[in-house]
Amino acid sequence: MTETKQLVKTITKGIQEKKGQDIVIADLSGIDGSIANYFVVCQGNSPSQVEAIAESVGNFCRKDAGEKPLNVVGLGNDQWVAMDYSDVLVHIFLPETRTFYDLENLWEDAKLTKIPNAD
Repeated sequence: MTETKQLVKTITKGIQEKKGQDIVIADLSGIDGSIANYFVVCQGNSPSQVEAIAESVGNFCRKDAGEKPLNVVGLGNDQWVAMDYSDVLVHIFLPETRTFYDLENLWEDAKLTKIPNAD
């Protein structure tokens, strides 16, 4: 599990590198039937920022953790990009898409950690 927590930190750094906003880490590890141990949810203010955040997360994970996503969906559309790192799912949204899906609150039993926005 320590490796997974380190991956979450690496993902968070990748998001912050491209000024991703309103990062929320949902700890699903104690929930039966959850599809991952963690969700990392954030937003970018434009489709190009959403894509840049996804690229940055991929680069940080490859260089710092030696990890590649199993799957990435949403690139090209760039309203919602999902990156699957098996135990960690990364969701990068445009603000209105994030509000619509409200993923953080979908798993109401999850422990949520909000990361303050960098200046």
